[in-house]
This record gives sequence, structure tokens and C-alpha cells, in this order.
Amino acid sequence: MNTFSWLFVAALAASVVLKLWLAQRQIRHVRVNRAQVPEAFADRIPLTDHQKAADYTLTNTHVGRIDLVYDSLLLLAWTLGGGLQLFDDLWQQAGWGTIPTGVAMIISVFAIMALLELPFSLYHTFVIEERFGFNRTSVATFVGDMAKQVLLMLILGVPLAWAALWLMQEAGSLWWLYLWLLWSGFSLLMMWAYPAFIAPLFNKFNPLDDDDLQQRIQALLDRCGFKSQGIFVMDGSRRSGHGNAYFTGMGQNKRIVFFDTLLKTLAPDEIEAVLAHELGHFKRKHIQKRIITMMLMSLAGLALLGWLTQQAWFYQGLGVEQASNHLALLLFLMVTPVFTLFLQPVSSWFSRKHEFEADDYAAEQASAGDLVQALVKMYQENASTLTPDPLYSAFYDSHPPAPVRVAHLSTRMAH
Repeated sequence: MNTFSWLFVAALAASVVLKLWLAQRQIRHVRVNRAQVPEAFADRIPLTDHQKAADYTLTNTHVGRIDLVYDSLLLLAWTLGGGLQLFDDLWQQAGWGTIPTGVAMIISVFAIMALLELPFSLYHTFVIEERFGFNRTSVATFVGDMAKQVLLMLILGVPLAWAALWLMQEAGSLWWLYLWLLWSGFSLLMMWAYPAFIAPLFNKFNPLDDDDLQQRIQALLDRCGFKSQGIFVMDGSRRSGHGNAYFTGMGQNKRIVFFDTLLKTLAPDEIEAVLAHELGHFKRKHIQKRIITMMLMSLAGLALLGWLTQQAWFYQGLGVEQASNHLALLLFLMVTPVFTLFLQPVSSWFSRKHEFEADDYAAEQASAGDLVQALVKMYQENASTLTPDPLYSAFYDSHPPAPVRVAHLSTRMAH
């Protein structure tokens, strides 16, 4: 172990302690407020539903703590424990050459990581979600989804990994810049292709067949100057009782998608308000800002990786004896989250800021009152806690806490 090894261990330990402390704050705060519905929701959400949401949050947070410790131990096993070096030694014995060996190593490590996380995924779906009445996923559907994900990883991941390793080997000292261009192009392509080619592998998307609702939505789209390839209903109820709505795609391939569970819960006015909120993200250019931020972050990360690949201490400090491009990629992807934890609350703050801006837009184009009604129903349907710990929420949550968001919209109702 070298100095970087100890720095890595210290950073990992600090992140685990911080996350466990935040989780304990969340558990304590939700438990203390379990007995009473917050005043702003007292006439809208029954105590039994409030307590169900609290219990659902507590259960997920408890399991999340175990998962956190488990993942941290696995990271130590892969790095300082010699796991990556062991697997690399095994693949080197195949004698396939530098790039094929690297691709095989990357794909196999990601596959093993997914298998190691499988128990938590199974427990969440078939125990927690089942216990709280959300699970609609059959074992056959779960296995089928896994098979499709593996197939997609092979179809998309193998060529991408091959191209990345080829650039690292053949493109000279600026390989990281060319790889950034490749990654950016691939990401934009996936955003465009996802709604038409990937999402339908997992769910059915049918055009909205409610003429009155479709006319109401189309009028809203016309007012907002938004053009899409259609309004679709997704069979979310096939897998879960949770409801949602979202935009997907980009350019001329944009789609508006409603979960079928959501349409059964909300009234037409409320659906219009939810859609107006989503349109607010489009009109306020939140999606473009996120794409630009993602690209700049990936550029900085790849530039850093370009430097780290030349540093022997980087490999040796993380349990790797022989430097290679594929091990550099794997180490960087595994270890970077430990050192960038401070970005989490910053990202969460910007995301919540965007949610407030989208709510303001919805209040202008539809009705703040209808959006509040819709949000209350969605909190209730999804068992979202109304009383998160403020510090925990500030660190993790991409959306404002329910009382804060409703209070903000209430001020818009007064205008």
C-alpha cells in the first residue's frame, strides 16, 4: 500500500460514515413524525397512508445502510483486496491480445458486479415492494428483464468498450479527448434512440386513446410551443403500482409518456398540471443544461484519467500490479464516486431549483391548485414520506420535500 491507498481508504471510510449518519438522521426524523400527518396534508392524506409511507421509507433506509456497507466492502475487495488483479491474470492466460482481453475483462467485471447486487434487487422487488403492495413483477418478467439487459450490454457495451480501448491505445496523448467525443456522441444517440428502440423492449407504449384528454394535452402543447412524436401510455402496472410521467427522447424523437397507473389516479385537470410541470423543464432548458453539465463533467473526468494512466502510484495504490488501459478504466469508474461525493448535494440543489422553476411554469400554464392536488395523490400513491430529514433531503433528494414544494405552490395560488 502507498500514500494513495491510505487516501482512498480514508475517503471511503469518511463517505461511509457520512452516509450512515445521514441515514440515521432520516430514520430518526421519519420515526418521530410517524404518529401525525403534517398540518399541510392533514385534510388530504389519512394517517394510515402517512404511516405506510413512513414505514416504507424506514424499511428502504434500513436496507440501504446494509447495501452501502456491502458495496463498500466489495469495492475494497475489487481494489486493495486484489480482485481486479486476479481476474486480469485469469483473462491474460487466454492469450487474446490487448484489446480483446480488455473488453472481456470490462464486460465480465460489470456482469459479476451485477450478480453480486442481485440479492438486494430481488429483496427489494419481491420482499419490500411486495410487502407494501407495489410489486406487480412476476419472476418470469424479472428474469426476462435481466436477460434483455445482458443482451443490451453485449450489443452496446462490447463495441463501445472496444472503441474506447482502441482509442486509448492508438490515438496518442489526446486519446481522452477523442474518447470524450465518442462518449458524448454515444450518449446523445442513446437519448434519441431510447424511446423508439430500447424502452419498447421492456414495456408496451400505446397512444393515448382518451380523445378529450388528448385534445386538452394537445392544446397545452400548442400553447407551450412543444412538438412531440406522440402521447403514449406505458404499462407500468405490469411491474409496479408506482405512478409517474416523463418526457423522453430528443430532437424530433421526443415522446410524452404517462404510466397507466398515473392516469387511473389523476383527474384530467391534474394530468394537465403534471404535464405542464414537465413542459416547464423543456421551456426552462433544464434538459439542455443537464446534458451540457454531463458533457463538461465527463470531459474533466477523462482528462484526469488521461493523466492518471501515466501514474504508477494510481495502479499500485489500488491493488493493481501491472498497468493497462482496461484496468485504468475500471479503477477510475469504481473509485471516482468515492472522491466526488461532495458533488452530490450540489447536484441535488440544482435539481430542486429546476423543480421549483418547472412548478412555477406549471402554475402559469395550468393551475397551481391542480398541481398540488396531483402531487398529493402521487405522494400518497407512491408512499413518499412527507417528513424527510431536512439534511438528508438536502444531500440526496432531487425534488423538494413535500411540505416545502406544496408551500411554494400555495404562494402561486394566492397570485
